[in-house]
Amino acid sequence: MIPEQTSELVRLRLEQARSTLNDAVVLAEGGGTPKSIINRAYYAMFYAASALSATRDLSATRHSGVIALFNDHFVKTRLFPRDLARRFGRAFEARMDTDYRVFATPDADELRESLEYARAFISRTEDLLKPAEGR
Repeated sequence: MIPEQTSELVRLRLEQARSTLNDAVVLAEGGGTPKSIINRAYYAMFYAASALSATRDLSATRHSGVIALFNDHFVKTRLFPRDLARRFGRAFEARMDTDYRVFATPDADELRESLEYARAFISRTEDLLKPAEGR
């Protein structure tokens, strides 16, 4: 991918992450379903991880592939905190549970934490992308 396309993809993915987190917050404040809130919080993290992956021209066809690439290129290299990266993996599992298990219902603490960690994940992503934005 040429640098302009990469830069645009990173910008769009980060915009998606922010917008999707906002959707999760609106759902939480407006009485949205717990499943929808978990879904949007996970996708906010997914789009942020995708933005970082795009900086290295990395892509995957499955969510588990995006998570694996993210871990290999950003967590193992210590660019991204391991504890926060684990929350990304847990968010994926929670999203899978709530999307595919009929009786899976997250409680209020899980919802609060999912939003908190999605915010922190995006914030750390933005910090990592700042040097690239300044070019």
